[in-house]
Amino acid sequence: MASNEAAAEREERLKSALWYAIGQFVDDECINRNLNATPRFIGALTELVYTQIANTSRDLETFSKHGGRRVINTDDVMLLTRRNEGLEEVLKKELDRLRAEEGRGADAQPKKRGRPSGAGVAKGKGKAKQ
Repeated sequence: MASNEAAAEREERLKSALWYAIGQFVDDECINRNLNATPRFIGALTELVYTQIANTSRDLETFSKHGGRRVINTDDVMLLTRRNEGLEEVLKKELDRLRAEEGRGADAQPKKRGRPSGAGVAKGKGKAKQ
C-alpha cells in the first residue's frame, strides 16, 4: 500500500514539474507572439504531453523486451520513429554524427551485449556425441 502511495505522489510531482515547464514555455511564446493562453489550456496541454510520454515509454519498453533486452537502445528509438519520416531523418543524422564522433562508421552496429545466441553449440549437459 505504501509503494502505491509513493508512486502516486511521484507521479503528481512529475506532472507538477511538467505543468510548470510547459507553462513557462507557453508564457514565453505568448509574450513573443502577443497572445494569451489560459491556465485551462496549459493544463490540457500538460495532460496531452504526459499521456504521450507515458505511451512512448511503454512502446520503448515493449520494443526492448521484444528484442530480448532489458535496456532501451537506439534501435528501439528508431523503431518508434518509423511513422514520422521527418523525425526519423533528424534522429538518424544525429545518430550518425554521434557514431562518427566515437570513431565508429555511420553503418556500424552497436556492440552486441548479453548472452550469446549459442549458434553452433550443442545444448544440454555433458559432451556432445561424436
